[in-house]
This record gives sequence, C-alpha cells and structure tokens, in this order.
Amino acid sequence: MRGWRCLALALASVLTITPALAAKSPAKPDAKAGHASKPADTAQNQALLAFQRDLVSVLAPRANALPLLGAALLARPLQNQPKYNDFHSLIERAAQTDDAIPAVNWTRLSDCDAKADACPNTEAMAKLVEQAPDNAAVWLLKLGLDGRDGKKDATREDLAKAAAAKLYDDYTGISLKALATNVSVLPPPPSIINPLSPTGATGVQVMLVFGLASTQPQPGLQATARLCENAGDDQALKDDCLKLAGILDWSSSPLARSLGLHLREVLASDPAQQEAAKSARRNLIWQVQNFAQLSARAQGDTALAQHLLALARSGGTEMSLVLAALRDYNIPVDAPADWQPQKAG
Repeated sequence: MRGWRCLALALASVLTITPALAAKSPAKPDAKAGHASKPADTAQNQALLAFQRDLVSVLAPRANALPLLGAALLARPLQNQPKYNDFHSLIERAAQTDDAIPAVNWTRLSDCDAKADACPNTEAMAKLVEQAPDNAAVWLLKLGLDGRDGKKDATREDLAKAAAAKLYDDYTGISLKALATNVSVLPPPPSIINPLSPTGATGVQVMLVFGLASTQPQPGLQATARLCENAGDDQALKDDCLKLAGILDWSSSPLARSLGLHLREVLASDPAQQEAAKSARRNLIWQVQNFAQLSARAQGDTALAQHLLALARSGGTEMSLVLAALRDYNIPVDAPADWQPQKAG
C-alpha cells in the first residue's frame, strides 16, 4: 500500500481552495523580525474586526438558527466580545432555536476549552450522534476521538457505523450559506476597502465568507486512513472500509472524497476498480486546483466574486460549490488526458 502519501497529495491540493479568499488575522508584531506590522495594515485589520463586531451586533437579536450561526462564526475569532454577543452565547442560542440543524452542533463542537483538554464540546458531540446518526462525518469525528483516547473497540464500532451511514456532510456548505446570506446586512465601511481593489465591498464579503467558513471542525480522516490501511487479513474491516469509500465518493468535502478514492485504490481487489479510483482522484485534484485558480481571480473580478457569493448563498456543499463554479466558467471537471498533478515532496 502507498498509505497516507496518496491522501497527503490530495490534502495539499485541497488546502489551496480557500487561501486566496481567506480572511486575514489581525496584524501582530513579527517576533522574528523584531518589528510590528505597518500602521496602515494594523489600522485596516482593526477596522475589519470592528466591522465583524457590528455585523454580530445586527445579527445577534435574530431568533432563527441560520443567522445566529452566521453571527457565531463571525464572533468566533473576536476577543473581548460582550457576554451576550460572544461565540459561546450565540452558538448556544442557535442550538436552542426551533429550527436548529445538525450544522449548528457541528460548529458548537469548537465551543470548548482547549487548554483544559476539553475539546471538542462533549454535549455537542452527543447531540450530533442523536441528530445525525446517518451522517458518516459524525462517526468519523467520533472515531478520531476514540482513537485518540485509545478505545480500540469503540473505534472499530465507529467505523462500522460510518460505513452503514447514508451520507457524508461536514456542514461547510451550511456555514458558507449562513455567512453569505447574512454578511451583507451592513455595507463594509471605506476604512476596510483597499482603494486599489477592483472588487470593493464584494471583495470584503467574499474574504469574510470563505475565510471564516474554512475553520470548520474536521473529522478523523487520518485516523480512518490508518485503521483501514492496517486491516491486514481482517476481511470484515476491509469490507467496512470499502463500504465507507463508496459513501465518501459522494461526500460534501473534497478531502473526504479524496480519502474514499484512496481507500478504494488501495483496498479494492479488482484492478479495474483501483484504476478507476486513481483516475477519479486525479480528476479531483484537477478540480480543486482549478477552483483555487478561479478563486484567486475573484480578487480582481467583481462579477466572479459576486457569483461565488451567490453559489455560497444557494446552499449545497463545498464539493457542489466547487463543481458548479467550474461548470459556470466552462472549466472541464475531468482533467486532460496528458495532465498529471505535481508530485508531493
């Protein structure tokens, strides 16, 4: 088996989806260089954080799950928020609404104290198991936790439940929708818009939406890969891993889909299935890399930036957004016959 290296290559590609659109963190002193960021950059970052606070303040009085989820995602990186407008209060309120959805508890997983080794949020984890037992992402998240805690029997049971699930959704698409639908409730002030930027306010909105949605909790994909690769002569484990691979082939996440194709490539006994998985993984890397290039263009193309926001508002999943964007801009979803991804390391 080629092991984790196959998936690591796809991981490197998947990580290129959001950087061009990701929100930058506030400027901090450069410890190595021994000097602080430029005053203009610091002022712009502070203005951006102030704008996020204003957005949170406008959304916080809402009584429905989606705007409260958007407010919570906007508030999560903010420090010294008022008690009733901070991430904890907002995501708790979202979880208690009549229209609360599993995506809220997925985000709520990160409402915990990492320093006290209390992550993820155990109450949110228990609620997810109750709300979304047919979602393989929930069981793979639990698999990663049980593997971390050395619970081998529980880990094997988690894998079996993931293999028996109906779908895989890490809810990034819902987070994108919650942000994209609500980030326009206030216009960005001139202080955070680069006067040289051709995308203006739309560019700020795209930066916030795709940057903040990219910080979703991640299931135990690496732990799953290790467990399946070490199946040895355990045919029942191999069978469950291949069943899981079939679910991941249609997953919400490019990275999860990459794992499914990887498992099929290294565990399937039929050489034709192995080759088909290898070809599909090559196409996936092509799709992700081309979406990354498309998203980079959005920094200087208002129409493209607006289109990406519209796709995010439409719902769906991260994977469906990628494919829709490629098709809308006439980029083939299958790689050319002579194209090969750049080899890792």
